[in-house]
Amino acid sequence: MGARRGWGTALGLALAGALTAAPSALADSGPASAPAADAPYAATTGVGVHNAYEKSKYPYFADALDSGAGMLELDVWTNVFGGGWRVSHSNPVGNDNNCENAQKPEELRTKARNQRLDGCLSDMKAWHDAHPGHRPVLVKVELKDGFQAKNGRGPAELDALLRSKLGDALYRPGQLAEGSANLDEAVQKKGWPDRSDLAGKFIVELIPGTVEQNNPADRLWTDREYATHLRDLAAAGRLADAGAFPAVLGAASGDPRTRYQDASIRPWFVLFDGDASVYAGGSVDTKWYADRRYLVVMSDAHNVPPAISATHPTEAQARDRVALLAGRHASIVSSDWYPLPGVLSTVLPRG
Repeated sequence: MGARRGWGTALGLALAGALTAAPSALADSGPASAPAADAPYAATTGVGVHNAYEKSKYPYFADALDSGAGMLELDVWTNVFGGGWRVSHSNPVGNDNNCENAQKPEELRTKARNQRLDGCLSDMKAWHDAHPGHRPVLVKVELKDGFQAKNGRGPAELDALLRSKLGDALYRPGQLAEGSANLDEAVQKKGWPDRSDLAGKFIVELIPGTVEQNNPADRLWTDREYATHLRDLAAAGRLADAGAFPAVLGAASGDPRTRYQDASIRPWFVLFDGDASVYAGGSVDTKWYADRRYLVVMSDAHNVPPAISATHPTEAQARDRVALLAGRHASIVSSDWYPLPGVLSTVLPRG
C-alpha cells in the first residue's frame, strides 16, 4: 500500500481537476483515468447501483461490473429452508439473479444464471482477471435474514468464501487496520488508501437485511455480529482472516455507533449507510464523517427533494444529484440509475 499524501493536498488536487474538467472527464474507468485517481478513497464520491444482480437491470452481473459503477449491491439469504448463500430479492429459498459462476473471463455471459453468492463472486474474479487494474468497487451485501452461524453460514464461513473466491482482489479489514489497534484508529491516523492503491480491489460492505430487522426473534443483527467477529479476530491475532466491513445502517445525528451498548465493537465501524434524504436534510453533520475519513453510502438518492426518477432521470438531473450529495460528503451516491453508465462512472471530490 503506497504512502498516504496529505488529506488537504490530495483533495485540493482533485478539486482543481474538477474545476478544469468536464463532468465526463471525471469518470474513473481505470486506475488513473481521472483527476481524483490518486486522491484518498475517502476523499472522493462515486455512484452505486441498488440491487445490481437483478436481470431486469443487467442481463449478466458482468454487465453491472462493466457499467463503471463504484458500488454494486447484492441481496443474500441464509435461512435453513434453502441451500448455501442465496442471491435473490424476494425468493428466500432460491436464487433469482444474473450471476453465472464464470470460472475464467471467456466464460462471462456464456453460462446459466441464477447462481448462489459463490457464483456471483466467481463472476467478479473472472471479470477482475480480465480487468486487473479496474476501479475500486464497493460491493454492498444485504444479508436479508442475517447470519445463520449454527447452520454453517456465519461470519467465519463468509470470510472463507470471500477469500477463496476473490483472493488478492479482496481488500480486507486487516489491510486497513495494519499498524493500528482497530479500524477507527487506522482511518483517523492514516486514512483509507488512495484510489490508485485500491485499483483492482473489491471492498465488501455488510448491512442488516430488511427481514432480519423485522424479525422480533433476531436479537443479533448482521452489523453487531460481524463487528464482534472482527473484534474477536483481532484479539486472537487473526484479523487477516476477515473479509468484510460492517456498516452502521441508518442516517442519524451525532455518532450513530453509540447505539451499540458494547462499546468495544464501536471502533470496528468506519462505514455508514443510510437514507440520502436524511443525510441531505440538515439534521446530520455529514462533515463529521468526512473529517474522520469514514465512508458514507447515501441510498435512495433519487428521493432527495426535489425527487427525480429512481431509474430514468435525465443525465443532467442525475449528475446534479450526485454533485449535491458529494457536497454533503457522500462517499457513494446510490440509486437505480443503471441506464446511465456515464453517471455511474462519475468520480467527484467529496465535499
